[in-house]
Amino acid sequence: MKRSLLGVATVALVAAAVYLYCATGMVTVAIAEQTAAQRIVSAANNFLSTLDEKQRQKVLFAFDDEKQRARWSNLPTSFVPRAGVSLKEMNTAQRNAALALVTSALSRRGFEKVQQIMEGDEVNKISEGNNPIFGKDLYYISMLGRPSEKDPWMLQFGGHHLALNITIAGERGVLTPTLTGAQPALYTIGGKTVRPLGQESDKALALLNSLNDSERKQAILSYRLADLVLGPGQDGKTILPEGLKASAMNDRQRAMLLDLISEWASIIHESAAAARMAEIKADIDETWFAWSGPIRATPGRNITAYYRVQGPHLVIEYAPQRLGGDPSMHVHTMYRDPTNDYGGRLTAK
Repeated sequence: MKRSLLGVATVALVAAAVYLYCATGMVTVAIAEQTAAQRIVSAANNFLSTLDEKQRQKVLFAFDDEKQRARWSNLPTSFVPRAGVSLKEMNTAQRNAALALVTSALSRRGFEKVQQIMEGDEVNKISEGNNPIFGKDLYYISMLGRPSEKDPWMLQFGGHHLALNITIAGERGVLTPTLTGAQPALYTIGGKTVRPLGQESDKALALLNSLNDSERKQAILSYRLADLVLGPGQDGKTILPEGLKASAMNDRQRAMLLDLISEWASIIHESAAAARMAEIKADIDETWFAWSGPIRATPGRNITAYYRVQGPHLVIEYAPQRLGGDPSMHVHTMYRDPTNDYGGRLTAK
């Protein structure tokens, strides 16, 4: 069985098994009958075992280190330094182990999305004459707390346009707050067109187009929003819901809204994603959909409008950026749970 995904060593989760792929794409190991917690902890300990003592000290932080917890951004790492160890600083074995750890905590599609974001940054680097502020090796990994199957700990992985903050407490996993972005939001690699956040754009526009005139008037805000409201540095801030309430939608539209939300909620591994989607589904009638900006998009390209999905345990924002000239090619998104960012409910004493 052979497979290569954007040229990066990866682990794919298939039928309750974990398949570790090396850089050549060959399957080298299969591990079955593990819980999610066991799988992630095993991958974390394996990664730590590849590091020397100095690297381990750079990667490991106290679980209650609030400064490190909030040290993430959408900006390049040369603008906002990240802590931990970057892929660039690692040898091949360490890099493969680091990516295997990230993969173990995510769904198959979630890791593919992460890879596409990183590959987009490599495209940026090449298109700007090997600009050193970009590149798929400028992504950092760190941990808060020691990997444990029982006690809470946290895995962080991020760089330009990516910040995964994954809190793990036994079999429970929390992905919020997480930032995903893309620049370019559309590129070609190996003859294949890639849109890292294409579904986030297309599903939202389809939902907007499913609304009747009255519903659309409620959903579309009377003012323009140009950027994330609850982005980096905005922990603890709250905003009032606006737009169209899902209780006013029909069953098909509510299903479309849930499918849109799943683009973020299903980045994390499948068992945690299932629990998260069940929570969001229970809240769906109290969830709002708001739109700000153009209501049309060029087929095959991302929308240039801001939108927000907000419920009792959820805030999602999609914010095109004008930096670079074409807002359809530069996107920031934010995924939060104001009641449980950084796994606050899981770790509350």
